[in-house]
Amino acid sequence: MLKRPTVILSMLFIVQGAAFYGLAWRTEAIPQSKPLSTFPAVIGEWRMLREGVIEQEERDVLRADDYLTRQYAGSSGKTASLFVAYFRSQRAGQTPHSPKNCLPGSGWSWSVADTIRVNIAGRAQPIEINRYVVSKNDERAVVLYWYQSRDRVVASEYRAAAFTAWDALRYNRTDTGLVRVVTPVAQDGVEFIQAFFMSLRQLQKLP
Repeated sequence: MLKRPTVILSMLFIVQGAAFYGLAWRTEAIPQSKPLSTFPAVIGEWRMLREGVIEQEERDVLRADDYLTRQYAGSSGKTASLFVAYFRSQRAGQTPHSPKNCLPGSGWSWSVADTIRVNIAGRAQPIEINRYVVSKNDERAVVLYWYQSRDRVVASEYRAAAFTAWDALRYNRTDTGLVRVVTPVAQDGVEFIQAFFMSLRQLQKLP
């Protein structure tokens, strides 16, 4: 018998496909946004150390309309890597690749997989995001990630797919972003997220 998560995800993809097919005749509403390259190099006490580049082969797999990959350092010596992939539309099959699936494929194994809540100044409710503690050989890291679209932050891939279908039907838009932060295992990355969250929201008009 099929496992329950597989059945649920399959049903969501069917609903999502039906929503996209039903709206195929309409021109999708694409929100205005600034290039991710204009994201600040200095965010509070955090300063950009370097800007990364994704090779063309990886970009062809990613299929994002815009992306950002940077290394930041805080005044206290903490470091954090920030990756953002932005998709203007998901109707043509351009969807975020879940780190949950990509990490094992890159040789990382996880020892902790849960969700945490992060308080953000200016938001009435904390955001809920995924947390993975991963290792590869002698390396250990904390990976925090979430999906960001319209007026919400979502940790679950299932809920993200369901909300995409709803946004397609209700608002005629399917734009979304995948945000991922990686820090050494001795850090939790929360301070960094609290520092940049509102800047990213304003840049991409995301929640």
